[in-house]
Amino acid sequence: MGRFNFYFEVKKQLILAAAGILSVIFLFIFGRTSEPKKAPITNPSGAGISSFNIEKFIDTAKAKLPPSQILYVSSLENSVKRGDVQSQQIMAYSSLAKFWKDSIQLFEPYAFYISEAAKLDNSEKNLTFAARLFLDNLRGEHDEPKLSWETTEAITLFERAIKLNPDNDDLRIGLGSCYVYGKGRNGDPQETMKGIQELLAVVRKDSNNMKAQLVLAIGGVVSGQYDKALERLQKIIAREPNNFEAIAFLADTYAAKGEKEQAIKWYTILKRIVSNDPRSVKEIDNRIKMLK
Repeated sequence: MGRFNFYFEVKKQLILAAAGILSVIFLFIFGRTSEPKKAPITNPSGAGISSFNIEKFIDTAKAKLPPSQILYVSSLENSVKRGDVQSQQIMAYSSLAKFWKDSIQLFEPYAFYISEAAKLDNSEKNLTFAARLFLDNLRGEHDEPKLSWETTEAITLFERAIKLNPDNDDLRIGLGSCYVYGKGRNGDPQETMKGIQELLAVVRKDSNNMKAQLVLAIGGVVSGQYDKALERLQKIIAREPNNFEAIAFLADTYAAKGEKEQAIKWYTILKRIVSNDPRSVKEIDNRIKMLK
């Protein structure tokens, strides 16, 4: 249940519609949980926010390595530039990704090189793997420039995979999720709507696709369409009564509407589901206490 803790990240950009005295509880289960929490994004408009440059980030990280590792990384980087055979370049990118993941445990260069290798390979399998790698991470990202970079990379990768398999609904759900969990959650309604349109295309084909329904519900919370969000969340829970993601969002949405009794009811149900996670139970108790 460790991943559940991202449900309890406070998003200060949004305000409860009814109460006006509490921060909106925007919940994330999807991000990294092994790293210390970062400060929340506080500039939704993007004004004064510099862009994230992955090449400079890698250069800075590489400069901190011991000489033997710098030499190793530089040799791999040079082999990419010199390689005139695509398979050699893919192999070099894969080796760089493995180094940054296994030896340094640094996400950004690892994901970057996985992405570069996938783009060269251009197979649905590798493009999808790289896209989901970025999507899983951006859901817990609190650094706005990095969030923008991760979202853009994920969208590009999903779009390439969709070109190879246009009928794959999971890919479209992934693409829609990038907009909702990415730039859309910073308060950009246009970005949120891009994601919602992708997701609506899926549910028009299959209204019982609960993955799409859940992200649509979250998009409704982000855009302040609480009634629509509640309708979708109730539908999900009717089919999947132990879906704690849906239950957590349902409780938060009722809290956002100021419907305290309903919020407490669903927080209490959620508490039973996560009873083996003391940290989550404590956070739920705090939320119930705030509502009383």
